[in-house]
Amino acid sequence: MAVKIDKKIKGYSVLTPEDKARESAPAVPVESISRAKAEAELPKADIIHMHERIERPEVLIGSTYKIKSPLVEHAMYVTINDIVLNAGTEHELRRPFEIFVNSKSMEHFQWIVALTRIMSAVFRKGGDVTFLVDEMKAVFDPRGGYFKAGGVYMPSLVAELGAIVEEHMKSIGLIHDPEMSDHQRAILAEKRAQYENRAKKNSDVSSSPASTPSLAPAGEGARRAEGGASAPAANSEREEDIAITGDGTSFPPSATLCHKCNTKALVIMDGCATCLNCGYSKCG
Repeated sequence: MAVKIDKKIKGYSVLTPEDKARESAPAVPVESISRAKAEAELPKADIIHMHERIERPEVLIGSTYKIKSPLVEHAMYVTINDIVLNAGTEHELRRPFEIFVNSKSMEHFQWIVALTRIMSAVFRKGGDVTFLVDEMKAVFDPRGGYFKAGGVYMPSLVAELGAIVEEHMKSIGLIHDPEMSDHQRAILAEKRAQYENRAKKNSDVSSSPASTPSLAPAGEGARRAEGGASAPAANSEREEDIAITGDGTSFPPSATLCHKCNTKALVIMDGCATCLNCGYSKCG
């Protein structure tokens, strides 16, 4: 039987016996389900992340740090408590939950209570809380900062509190501190050795004229005898300066502040400012 096609042909396909069998088969009704039911049937990973709806456990683990600042009369003790999420699994996390500051001094009590409450609320909110460290370390005291033990400069009391929070976050793995490579450590050790050798040479050169005999006019010997007691003291001061430049944590008294690590360890070597703590060099 001939069939007349009145429309333009845009495509074609060959009808197979399988297609005919599929068309003649009865239709199977499909049950529709809601989206909520489909999401409920999906497999879930029981990973708990930090959020504000997590209730405080009866017992928390934490650490206490001491702040001894010249800006306050009594020491301050900072306690940071952590909560352990997904304990005993491969997704175990330790996150800060609350912070307290205690001291005998009541001078800064008001703003300390306000600051710690806000910080604790930020901790419990979840997400990336490491921004608190940068914000607190950027606070400067208009009266001036102070140096901690080891020559580390603190621009304010709030900045030292931020440094403690940073140290705690590093200890629990929330902040990863980029460590120096072996090559950088070798260069830093070489620079320290060069500075120590140069200091020893300068002390030897300055002490050599005192041991060289020379003719003196009348009365000069008596004056030298009187001033002989002060010569060992000067030599001991030079020896003390050399001892300070050893491999310990202290740095030369003439060192200045390094703006990169905030440590008083910047010295002039070969006409270039070089930090003996972090390896920073102004000449690159």
